[in-house]
Amino acid sequence: MVPAIALCLRFAEAGDTPILLTGDRWVEAAAAEGITASRVTGLSLEDLKDVPDLGLALCDQAGVLATTLAPQLAALRPDLVVCDVLALGASMAAELVGVPWVQLSPHPLYEPSKWLPPMGSGLAAGTGVRGRLRDSVLRAFTARSLRQGERQRAVVRQRIGLPAAGPGPAARLIATLPALEVPRPDWPRDAHVVGPLLWEASRATLSPPPGDAPLVMIAPSTAWTGARGMAETTLEALRDMGVRAVVSSFAPVPDLPRWARSGPGDQDALLRQAAVLVCGGGHGMLVKALRTAVPVVVVPGGGDQWEMACRVSRQGSGLIVRPPTAEGLRNAVARVLGDPGFAAAAARAAGTIADVRDPVEVCRTALSLAR
Repeated sequence: MVPAIALCLRFAEAGDTPILLTGDRWVEAAAAEGITASRVTGLSLEDLKDVPDLGLALCDQAGVLATTLAPQLAALRPDLVVCDVLALGASMAAELVGVPWVQLSPHPLYEPSKWLPPMGSGLAAGTGVRGRLRDSVLRAFTARSLRQGERQRAVVRQRIGLPAAGPGPAARLIATLPALEVPRPDWPRDAHVVGPLLWEASRATLSPPPGDAPLVMIAPSTAWTGARGMAETTLEALRDMGVRAVVSSFAPVPDLPRWARSGPGDQDALLRQAAVLVCGGGHGMLVKALRTAVPVVVVPGGGDQWEMACRVSRQGSGLIVRPPTAEGLRNAVARVLGDPGFAAAAARAAGTIADVRDPVEVCRTALSLAR
């Protein structure tokens, strides 16, 4: 999905000069799109999947990255730095060299709100006395962790020569469909929904099986928190349903039936032909489907996939299957294919793209106010 490359292309189209600082994986891909890209020295940090305190480890890595990246930024002399919401080190580096920065969230706004249950719970905002009390109790459970994270960031900031509390971004780009956002009275004034920032990495073409039967697209999660074995279980579920299937994957799935194909391919092109998408609940894949008005069956794993799956379900454009059994998937796909209400809800979600802000305009406005 690579939102950073998508945003660079938007800046270039507007006449600006974007420079992408990234890891090895995307340098050549960005250059192929005409974007100036450089590798960030020291970006290849240790795997944090099994660390006992992930928040502390992320803060420590952010401090290392900030001190490594600051000289590169100083040499480039940018007018503005745009940092991913998880790239704490990049925002600290921008502060170290005195350059205003904007935060990019490639998903809905996950900032805590006093009007909502904690992000990740998947719950809608409580109503009535009991609902509001439930949300208040849940927020209290997470408040301690949030305060601990703030203290850990403050320690790292001071370690690298910054004040304990930073000024924050000049603006925040919330790169999602408005249909996936949750209304909140305390929406931050500096946060702007700019629509999905998606860039298609694959240039391969994957042709679905021939025929007129409904096409079911399967996109297993690529995140380590995603559900395992989803493609195989879904193919088992679709057997004898009279559909065609295509599995969007890095490598072909072995021993496929005649009515299925698999491998890498342009996901946007496949979605334009699909009647339903079965996916893992990652934000990028979900917004790809919804902006194409394709309803979904979601098999969420960990992380924020449960939150996203619940939002899609409440919006009406999909169903959740958890755990991913063949029977559950078969019933969900049959229900979505048989009820036009799911496709209608997906079309309504796609229509909300008309309500987003232009990210380039947001950045230019933020820069003019910061000067």
